Amino acid sequence: MEPNIKEVAKRIRALREDMDITPAEMAEATGRSLTEYLAQEGGEEDLSFTFLYKCADKLGVDVIELLTGEDPHLTGYALTRGGEGLSIRRRAGFEYLHKAPHFRNKLAEPFLVTAPYDESAQESPIHLSYHKGQEIDYIISGAMRFAYEDHTEVLEAGDLVMYDSGRGHGMIATGGDACTFLAIVIRPSDESISEPR
Repeated sequence: MEPNIKEVAKRIRALREDMDITPAEMAEATGRSLTEYLAQEGGEEDLSFTFLYKCADKLGVDVIELLTGEDPHLTGYALTRGGEGLSIRRRAGFEYLHKAPHFRNKLAEPFLVTAPYDESAQESPIHLSYHKGQEIDYIISGAMRFAYEDHTEVLEAGDLVMYDSGRGHGMIATGGDACTFLAIVIRPSDESISEPR
């Protein structure tokens, strides 16, 4: 199932209005200008995972509620079979398959991510994202160039990187093929984790 951007944007707006949060407050919480935020809330622009995650955090809901309109309902355990999950296509062709969308009160968000190979991106600076918490990326196939602030590493199948995701990070597939990796986004448990810029 692929969430409809317009429907997701409407849910964000409805929740924001219900909670008496101004567009300016949401823009600040998501790290966007007011104009950028309003374009995303209006469904005029694609909604990145980082934007959705920050909206969900500000609105006090699970990101799955924004994507589907349903509150996750499973407790104890949730099983998602191979090839299944909630598909989210975002950011320059990246595909995120949420592997536990129905599990309630998650401390982490598990995604199977496919980053497409883009020849034109190989010589460009890597776009950096920021979101509170930590992240683990485990490379399943292909290779990626991982940027963390001013550091760059090439990761291949079997490699794992864990980092403070409140600091600038980004990645692109390298080596001529798509890169598939398991990304586990971990919510912050205390104030010691850096805040996004």
